[in-house]
Amino acid sequence: MDPVRIDKWLWAARFVKTRSMSQKAVRGGHIELNEHSCKPARLVSVGDRLRIVRGDLVFEVDVIGLSERRGPAVEARTLYAETGNSIERRRQQAEQHRLTRQSAPDGRPDKRGRRRIRSFSGKGG
Repeated sequence: MDPVRIDKWLWAARFVKTRSMSQKAVRGGHIELNEHSCKPARLVSVGDRLRIVRGDLVFEVDVIGLSERRGPAVEARTLYAETGNSIERRRQQAEQHRLTRQSAPDGRPDKRGRRRIRSFSGKGG
């Protein structure tokens, strides 16, 4: 198989929604290829290791397939294998996030709630 541009591969593997977002992620330093930063035109081949940062999530994947075309999600999952460390780290991070998040209020305040907020903040009548 011929090597594929990293921005096309990320798009085909469904790590990003669009090619332009893929290029921005690579240029922004959110993607590392074999522990080195790269440019969007850098070629990826089978056996390469990628470190992908998406917000708080960090994926470490080994490239096991190549594609320039975006297909179904089932097909996209065959292009990479996530490392065991990466899976465990994301699981721990999700658990930590679940334990530390604060509960959000149940929707918008009703009429009485809005009046109490206005009287407390001193705005409006």
